[in-house]
Amino acid sequence: MARIDPKSAVDLTDPTLVEGFPGVGLVGKIAADHLVEEFEMTHYANVHCEGIPKVAVYQENDAELHPPVRLYADEETDLVALQSDVPIQPQAATELANCLSGWFDEHSVTPIYLSGIPREKDGEVPALYGLGVGDGVDLVAEAGIEAPDETGLVSGPTGVLLNAAVEAERTAVGLVVESDPQFPDPEAARVLIKRGIEPLTGIEVSVDDLVERTEQIREAKERLAKRMQDAGEESSQARPIGMYQ
Repeated sequence: MARIDPKSAVDLTDPTLVEGFPGVGLVGKIAADHLVEEFEMTHYANVHCEGIPKVAVYQENDAELHPPVRLYADEETDLVALQSDVPIQPQAATELANCLSGWFDEHSVTPIYLSGIPREKDGEVPALYGLGVGDGVDLVAEAGIEAPDETGLVSGPTGVLLNAAVEAERTAVGLVVESDPQFPDPEAARVLIKRGIEPLTGIEVSVDDLVERTEQIREAKERLAKRMQDAGEESSQARPIGMYQ
């Protein structure tokens, strides 16, 4: 049965949720994982929805098993991170969106959805674009995040969640960052945090450790990145479609 299963009591007031599904460059996952570590977030709830792979996850130096999709929260910052250790198929994301919507409404959650758009590395700082649904459009503008300079779409589970927000006219923000199409991209995740999440939430996030551990993070995420490449259309990503198709 679809449900959000609480694990810890955390007092939240109109929290912001940062979504961390694996996608292009693993930018969303790297960013969400970093927030969990940086703020030493509490394991807040487990997400049990139809379509999520029925696997058990274990972590380094911890014997306890967990489901693959979890919520972590920080009471002081009113920040929640959705952490996923497995690729999510779009058809499962539809059920996941339905599963989360009631929780969003109950806790007045503003979700920030993260996606990479494939771009070959050229030495420049990756560009970041902001998208919004409802009041999310104003949130993006107030944060000074530029709108996209081309027509495109967001696919995969993140696209499904954004589509659900559009259909329900529920406030949501989407952040799209240029990302390495083949390898985990901590630099793009850093841009997501510093130029997107920070101004949207007003929370300062240290990324020193993220930058220093770039190679270590890449090595740790390589296997998941390969699985995401194999997943193809199941991977969250933004891509240009042009004015004419």
